[in-house]
Amino acid sequence: MRGASRASYADLLERLTAEDITSAAVATRLGNELFAVVGLLDTEHGLRRALSDPGKPAAEKGAVVGALLGGKVTRRTESLVAAAAEGHWATSGDMVDAIEELAVTAMVLAAEAEDGLDDLEDGLFRFGRVVAGQPDLRAALADPSLPENGKRELLDTLLRGKVTPVTLAVISQVVAHPRGRSLNAALDLCAGIAARRREQLIAVVRSATELSAAQRRRLAQALAQSYGHAVHLNVVLDPSVVGGISIQIGDELIDGTAASRLAAVRRKLAS
Repeated sequence: MRGASRASYADLLERLTAEDITSAAVATRLGNELFAVVGLLDTEHGLRRALSDPGKPAAEKGAVVGALLGGKVTRRTESLVAAAAEGHWATSGDMVDAIEELAVTAMVLAAEAEDGLDDLEDGLFRFGRVVAGQPDLRAALADPSLPENGKRELLDTLLRGKVTPVTLAVISQVVAHPRGRSLNAALDLCAGIAARRREQLIAVVRSATELSAAQRRRLAQALAQSYGHAVHLNVVLDPSVVGGISIQIGDELIDGTAASRLAAVRRKLAS
């Protein structure tokens, strides 16, 4: 999103925050209803263009939303979608993207209400790793000929009891409705929204051996002191790491592995 789109999205996020939702059930319903609206707008191109048309009065677009959703969703959902329609967007796609991000945020609120933000972030990350390592599974989930219900049933079989219900719901949504993105990109989007909710960074830590709880805690504290934000660790066991660890935070790589130190020595010898 750019310019006015970002400002409009910020307004929507502020509206959602002002709702002060502390019930997992309420947040989950809101998320599911907003996801349903996204699906509708992705299908009904004319409706999407009409609701995002900058030439139409905001009140007129709000009335369209009321006629479309009134009595079918909660007042909270209707109000947020109406606010989205009344916003200023660079493209109609930006409006739908914003509603989708609100839906993900609502699911994050559901996880937070159950003290499960860590579980959500970990579940999204682990599932991404599983899919990356299993091409057949990745192909099946991306197969356009496999119906939505089939994909949801497959995910239910794979993940039920292994991730929280909120995590399963989020993964099922982005698999069933990728909206032109790769699965990893969609999972990263959801994980990023969860991280922002806690105003923390996500660090991908690669190590040849499992880190103990104490080591994780010390590392997270050290990174938090360095970056001025809480840091969530996603630890990847990587046998190729000769010694030490490597840490990726956004575009920054903090590489303390023995292999990197050896390569540095070799570069110095060759210079």
